[in-house]
Amino acid sequence: MTAITVHPVLRVAPAAPPEAAAHFRAALAFHTDVSDVAAALASGDDPGFVLVDSRSTEAWEQGRIPGAVHLPTALVREQAAHLLDRSVPVVTYCWGPGCNGAARAALALAELGYPVKEMLGGFEYWVREGLEFETWQGRERRAPDPLTAPAEAGDCGC
Repeated sequence: MTAITVHPVLRVAPAAPPEAAAHFRAALAFHTDVSDVAAALASGDDPGFVLVDSRSTEAWEQGRIPGAVHLPTALVREQAAHLLDRSVPVVTYCWGPGCNGAARAALALAELGYPVKEMLGGFEYWVREGLEFETWQGRERRAPDPLTAPAEAGDCGC
């Protein structure tokens, strides 16, 4: 008799399709990504949300997404009411996947009553995908990193 090998991927079986659908639907209620935010901002229409950069002032000055509002995570509770409208959804971002500042800012905003999502990838992936960013010296754009965005296409086709 031959032993059946169960690889690590399937040692815990996938969730039943209805449970998986509920999980992924919920995940999309909490997160968005760089590509979707960029498309919404580039559409020329009101995107229906305000983009919040939750990084420090030093990070903000190093580079930011055009049109973002600067609201450092540490100041959300004190300044959100002066900068944001509770009826408009907020999308937070921080440095990148290795930083939880956007999640902490989103938590603080949710606790204050704001509808909120976190932008996965943060400023790092915005720049790595070749999207325009700004500094005090003006606007810049870098070539897309082929590990994060298709070099020859406008989007990843997701």
